[in-house]
Amino acid sequence: MAIAGITDFFQEIARDLYSSLYLAIGGSLEEDSRDWSSHAVELVSTGIKILILLVVLGFFYWLAIYLLKHNRARIRLNDRRTKIARSALRYMWVVASLLAIMSQIYFEPSTVKATAKACIWAGIYYVLWTSSGHIIHKVLVHYGLNASIEQLLQNMFSVLILVFGLASVMAQFGFDIVSLVAGLGIVGLAVGFAAQSTLANFIAGITILIEQSFQVGDWININDNEGRVVLISLRTTHVLTRDNITVIIPNSTVASAEVTNITSKNFIRFDVRVRIAFEDDIDTARKEILQVLIDTDVVLKRPETSATVAEIGEYGVFFIVRFWVKPASVARMPKIKEGLQEDIKRAFDAANISTPYPHMRLLMPKDVDYPIPTKPFATTTQIVTEDSSLKPSLVKSPE
Repeated sequence: MAIAGITDFFQEIARDLYSSLYLAIGGSLEEDSRDWSSHAVELVSTGIKILILLVVLGFFYWLAIYLLKHNRARIRLNDRRTKIARSALRYMWVVASLLAIMSQIYFEPSTVKATAKACIWAGIYYVLWTSSGHIIHKVLVHYGLNASIEQLLQNMFSVLILVFGLASVMAQFGFDIVSLVAGLGIVGLAVGFAAQSTLANFIAGITILIEQSFQVGDWININDNEGRVVLISLRTTHVLTRDNITVIIPNSTVASAEVTNITSKNFIRFDVRVRIAFEDDIDTARKEILQVLIDTDVVLKRPETSATVAEIGEYGVFFIVRFWVKPASVARMPKIKEGLQEDIKRAFDAANISTPYPHMRLLMPKDVDYPIPTKPFATTTQIVTEDSSLKPSLVKSPE
């Protein structure tokens, strides 16, 4: 009994496969007998017709590509337009081949018609998608907007074209687009509440791109992070520091922080401080400093540089040296300042201008016998007795 049941089970599977194969070649279950030969002939005939249609369509496609290739100079097509034309011809060939196959393999005429309309809408939106980037670029160049806004608009237009294109294609097959859009709106609202921080960063990113307080390539300082802006995305801003470290800052933080755009103008002023001894001549020191600035390539001649006395301190006369550089030199500013200070020190040495060090001068009575400390001093102390005939002795104070 068990063997008979298993046999019946496999026989039933074989009959189902037999019927399915017969239906696949165009047969009908209402027929009393299955005429395999007639349906096989019909299937071969259909295949031959499909092959002939594909060959004809392929020939016309090859002819169109050939004419386009050998007449592009006559019709003045550049590489970009030639590429677009080839893509359009290829798309038309693929769509025509698909419709030819569908018309021969028992698809309903309404389905073939809906497919044709869907392919037309898809082609229209594809052309919009491929040309939107070029159009946006021309508009932004005309109005002088930056590359970050171009990328934002391209992304937004790509999403809109994809959504509307998908809706138009689905509408040709009877889908209720209004209900679908309403459902997506509810889902989007729920996702928005669940990702409030991401949404805040997104809105802040759009605000940053529209306001253009800084752009990609600018050198900024934000929250003690100084570097070049390398990317402004919809969620974060990427800053590359002098140490070649990328700092990724959320856009909501950028929008609420104090941002210093160092390279927003054509030239930027920086300064360094140097000092000379009280006994040295100020004009001579200023001349040496300005000569060093003139000999430094990155320092601009206009606006003029300056070296003025900023302070007369306890240990000498302090100069503040102001100079101007181009925005491209901001990334190397620490090295430029160090080089200037080194060159100024060499110029001072050549001109016999001394750089004072911290010291203290004490006036003491001559008749008092002071012990001489045995430990070394951290700073130099000048002890002067009241008897001018005696030479002052230098004593170091203990550490």
